[in-house]
Amino acid sequence: ATAAAILSLGFALSRQRKNMEAASSAQRIITPPPGRISRQLSKESHQLSDAEIRAYNHELKMQERLRQADYLPPTRSQTRSVTVRVPATTANMGPGFDTIGMALDMWSEVTVSLSDKFELTNEGEGASEIPTDETNLVVVGLKQAFEYAGLKVPPLKYRCVNRIPYARGLGSSSAAIIGGILAGLVMSGHKLQMWGAEELFNIASQIEGHPDNAAAAIYGGIQVGIHTGDRWRSERVNLPTGLQTVVFIPKGVGKTSDARDVLPKKYDRETCVFNIGRVAWLLNAFATNNLDNLKYGVEDMMHQKQRGKVYKHLGPMIKAAQDAGACCCYLSGAGPSILALTTGASGDIFAQQESERVDRVVAAAMLECAASLGVAGEVLITEPVLRGAHVVSASPSFSTPLVRYAGDV
Repeated sequence: ATAAAILSLGFALSRQRKNMEAASSAQRIITPPPGRISRQLSKESHQLSDAEIRAYNHELKMQERLRQADYLPPTRSQTRSVTVRVPATTANMGPGFDTIGMALDMWSEVTVSLSDKFELTNEGEGASEIPTDETNLVVVGLKQAFEYAGLKVPPLKYRCVNRIPYARGLGSSSAAIIGGILAGLVMSGHKLQMWGAEELFNIASQIEGHPDNAAAAIYGGIQVGIHTGDRWRSERVNLPTGLQTVVFIPKGVGKTSDARDVLPKKYDRETCVFNIGRVAWLLNAFATNNLDNLKYGVEDMMHQKQRGKVYKHLGPMIKAAQDAGACCCYLSGAGPSILALTTGASGDIFAQQESERVDRVVAAAMLECAASLGVAGEVLITEPVLRGAHVVSASPSFSTPLVRYAGDV
């Protein structure tokens, strides 16, 4: 009986302590700091459960952190120079017109620094063809970033090192725009409302009007992007390991606007159903690492057939690459480059025999096809990359008291 009484007293004390703690917690939130959440909860604060009190206090803590973030020391006047890198991209990937893109291991670099006058120099691919005035897409992107930050663009010096083939369907325009935006955001010291990469993606896609190149260039890997009515969104697609890209790059320049002019304004139901099925098949092939299905997944009726009338090498080269062992082959972006995916990087390439290097066999077949058609060009073997656009360096370091950036967007 004594033991039972002691146990009963213990339970009673425990209940009393919990009630006191709950009452104390409820009392604490009767007079919370002003705000939408506090006004809603103060009406019936005496009925709040422990879980509701914890959730409310957590929300208060998060709001306090946001209030503190608003008063970070300004960085707008501190950044004197910034260097950013942006990868090449291959868009459409067959049926994924204006929606699917993949980042490639070719990088353009942009350095922007404060100056007493406007100055821009181009180096590398297409240096003599790319504008050196304010119509340069790097400058266009940077101006957009400063406008977004609500600031006037100061006199700046631009150094653009272009390692992405210019106007060949490999995302050189997207890389320039994104490089300019990213450099502009750093130089302006603007704090982004969303996660940095997401807002950068939305600004870039708004300029381009489609998300395929922008998403891949910013996030890296394979991306599928859409517009949901209020903003652009993108999700990563599985990238199978060991893939190589074999790219035939013609000597002639291809303009996206010209390649779009050959496309019809409307498509019939058969064409739409065909492409819907191929996109689903393509994404499933990547998701399941079923490389044998890629050649069916990149089939298209919306743009490749029409652009084949402009690029005579398209159809024959796709066949030549796939006959030589490529997993698939398609028109990269709006062309004129043709890209084949191979498994040439599987295993130890240094231990492989020449005949086992599928990428080289496919490259030779593509060059032979081009020669037979009288199309001048070169082949570049590279690979997909999982990393996207990033800050290489900034002077002073691009950081705040709360966040230290390790280089990524």
